[in-house]
Amino acid sequence: MYGFYFSLFNFAFILNILLDIGLTNFNNRAIARDHDLLRERLGIIIPLKFLLSIIYGVIVFSLGLIIGYDHLQIKLLAILVLNQFLSSFILYLRSNVSGIQLFTTDSLLSVLDRSLMIIMNGILLWSGLFEKNYRIEWFVYTQTLSYSITALVILIVVLYHSGRIRIRINTKDFLSILRQSYPFAILILLMSFFNRVDSVMIERILHDGKEQAGIYAQSYRVLDAFSQFAVLFAGLLLPMFSKMLKTGENITELIKLSSSLLLGIGLAVAAAGFLFNREIINLMYHSVDQDSPMIFSILMSGFVFIAVSYIYGTLLTANKSLKQLNILAAITVILNISLNLILIPHFYAKGAAIASLSSQSFYAISQVITAKKILNLKEDYGYVFRLLIYAVLVCATGWMYHRFFNWIPAILLFSVTAVLLSVVTGVIRPREILRIFREENE
Repeated sequence: MYGFYFSLFNFAFILNILLDIGLTNFNNRAIARDHDLLRERLGIIIPLKFLLSIIYGVIVFSLGLIIGYDHLQIKLLAILVLNQFLSSFILYLRSNVSGIQLFTTDSLLSVLDRSLMIIMNGILLWSGLFEKNYRIEWFVYTQTLSYSITALVILIVVLYHSGRIRIRINTKDFLSILRQSYPFAILILLMSFFNRVDSVMIERILHDGKEQAGIYAQSYRVLDAFSQFAVLFAGLLLPMFSKMLKTGENITELIKLSSSLLLGIGLAVAAAGFLFNREIINLMYHSVDQDSPMIFSILMSGFVFIAVSYIYGTLLTANKSLKQLNILAAITVILNISLNLILIPHFYAKGAAIASLSSQSFYAISQVITAKKILNLKEDYGYVFRLLIYAVLVCATGWMYHRFFNWIPAILLFSVTAVLLSVVTGVIRPREILRIFREENE
């Protein structure tokens, strides 16, 4: 049933850029450069978001019927479409909060919907108040409720800072904003394809597609959860990079800071996912396929490249290098779909995992090369060497703990050791982190 939900969710997610057309990233960047635009833009973009939601709904349902979704799938898809609209509206509202540099407020608001989801589903799963078995529909309904509450709270926060707004439904204004934001939309659509099309292709290609999509989802949902950390970090980086590039400030230190934090965590997560794959999967699920541990290892290794993408992709976005990003994303989509078509029929869910890792690595490395070329970034070989030493030590200590300790104390020891190693090797420098964030807050 989770595979049934997961493939439908990703189908709706791939097309959710139609709800935004790049408005969120465009708005974040614009508001960060000029806070006075907040009230004017709200009055134009809010009605535009509702218009786009109608277009999105019509296209999603039409495509769903074309590819053969049945009555039950269309019924669940209807709620998922509503959830995608609420999620997109939340992200747009948050772009205003981060755009006016309220980073602490934005950080708290960014976890509100997730916190509500955890509380609601915790009650449904463990309170004993409900006699029936937990149903996947309950998960979707609690998502709707948590999104609705979060959207209302953030709207109140935004209106508090903007003051009274005047809603303007003006075709000329709509087209003007869409002309400026469409490059963001193309980029997000392409990225959604190579990040989310895997499960849709698994469900459609294979005769046991729903089961295989569920096996893939067992691991992908963990990767997706960790990726949210990188997503939230990128949300902070975009206005910072935009402001620094506009004023001509040196961005090298901020790149190193973000790379240190995300790669320090990313390498440790990837190593843990590879070394403790079987233990983690068996802990999380009662039913485990023989390929599940290997799928988990492959997908979690991709977190390193996802972290790199969110740093350098955000930097290129802030620099308005969207043409280059779109070309790279288009190539990655072709690579991902081609690999999925070749690998899924032979290796099932494991083939999709290989295609995902290959695509993520290509996209991340190509972004680094492009950013260095466009922005003339100088290579810090000392930092790269420290990062390599950290990676080797993390893998070596993780292997040692896995070999000589029971797995729970091994993971605890590994987590503590990874933090210590990141500081000892100089990958993460606490004083530097505090200094840079102190300067940003000032």
